[in-house]
Amino acid sequence: MGKVRVRFAPSPTGPLHLGGARTALYDYLFAKNKGGEFILRIEDTDTARYVEGAEDYIMEALEWCGIIPDESPKHGGNYGPYRQSERRDIYERYTEQILKTDYAYIAFDTPEELDEIRKEYEEKGEVFAYNNYTRNRLKNSLTLSEEEVGELLQKKVPYVVRFKMPVDRILQLEDIIRGNFSVNTNTLDDKVLVKNDGMPTYHFANIIDDHEMKISHVIRGEEWLPSLGLHTLLYEAMGWEAPQFAHLSLILKPEGKGKLSKRDGDKFGFPVFPLNFTDSETGAVSKGYREEGYFPEAFINFLALLGWSPSDDKEILTLDEMAKEFDLYKVHKAGARFSKEKAEWFNHQYLQRKSDEEILELLKNFEELENTKISDEKLLKIISLMKERATFVKDIFESGKFFFQRPVHYDEKASKKAWGTETSETMTALSAELEKWDFEPETLKQNIHDFAESRSLGMGKVMMPLRLALVGELKGPDVPDILHILGKDESLTRIKNTVNHMG
Repeated sequence: MGKVRVRFAPSPTGPLHLGGARTALYDYLFAKNKGGEFILRIEDTDTARYVEGAEDYIMEALEWCGIIPDESPKHGGNYGPYRQSERRDIYERYTEQILKTDYAYIAFDTPEELDEIRKEYEEKGEVFAYNNYTRNRLKNSLTLSEEEVGELLQKKVPYVVRFKMPVDRILQLEDIIRGNFSVNTNTLDDKVLVKNDGMPTYHFANIIDDHEMKISHVIRGEEWLPSLGLHTLLYEAMGWEAPQFAHLSLILKPEGKGKLSKRDGDKFGFPVFPLNFTDSETGAVSKGYREEGYFPEAFINFLALLGWSPSDDKEILTLDEMAKEFDLYKVHKAGARFSKEKAEWFNHQYLQRKSDEEILELLKNFEELENTKISDEKLLKIISLMKERATFVKDIFESGKFFFQRPVHYDEKASKKAWGTETSETMTALSAELEKWDFEPETLKQNIHDFAESRSLGMGKVMMPLRLALVGELKGPDVPDILHILGKDESLTRIKNTVNHMG
């Protein structure tokens, strides 16, 4: 076998789904593992379903993931053009070629005529297929004379080119993930290869492009498995060597049944696209992993393990480590169940591995922080304190909001629990002591303990109202740590405000 060359060939008919992103990732990992090349090809022959901006979205999503193609419409290469819409002259040449073989024919049936036949079959409780049983009774170059065909062509009557499926042949098919299986050609229909506008369908354009681009392995979703027989025969018809095939199983819904969809994401509150996608017609925005606060390296790590396991069951791997380990033979046959909790777990792991300084740079992107004028030194202390419980960078800001903003409201339930008739007097006395103390966490902890003991109070009677005064609710890290970061002046102001509020 020559050089490994794989391609990811999405259609720009919408945003890149999780399943598509995983296919691109497996393509990339396989190519890098074998010292090969990863190609991005845009399959844009379906003009009716073309979505403005989808191609740019796909490229940006792959770049965010770190899946950079060696060849693409953007990066160029020796086997272009990399958009199918720009390859029409190539397809025309091969259409002429296949029509000279016994594997293809011209069909003149109109969509209306075929609809009529379908209805007749339905009335008999049968399903119509254009195949080796029906083609000899329909309007095509197999049933018409050469003169009739020539006359129709001269009149420019619209036609399609169909594949002539062999009769009663058993095809032995091979798949790297699923093993070997056989298909009888009698179960397959005569697919359209070239539409009446002269553009090839997915099936024909796909194998022409793969041949021309010297693709060695085709890695794609299992929905294309039923097409493997046709594609294998198309290679035979053209006299070309077929690539090796690997069909990936589905990413399943969280409950395990059926393919993961955008609706599941909406229902359970997680994204199914790498980046936010705005529908150009409705203006509706679908959530993306990037905008939700996921790190790209956490996202692709999570994605890689939806259907593949590295040798030692290690879970945290960089893109390079995955590429060194990746093996198509270890990709699972069964569908992989999506788990929002697992995706979040991965992000948490990557957040913990980042230095406080790295997180500081990310935290500074929050608009809410711009007006707080808080020093980097203080931010680093907050990060160090809050990071362990955080899944996303935004959690450090959200759960530590009280560091940046004084409480204006006090949680009602917490107030009833923490604030009794004597509490205002206790907090005023504590403030007087705090004025004198050093604000290092260990010193504060000991001094508060001694203060509570001197007044014969349990620690809860001091710590709970103090926490309420500083935070506005009974949440957050250790009180001495909060006092230390807020500093003496701010802490005393908050206690005073709360005493005034509680009366």
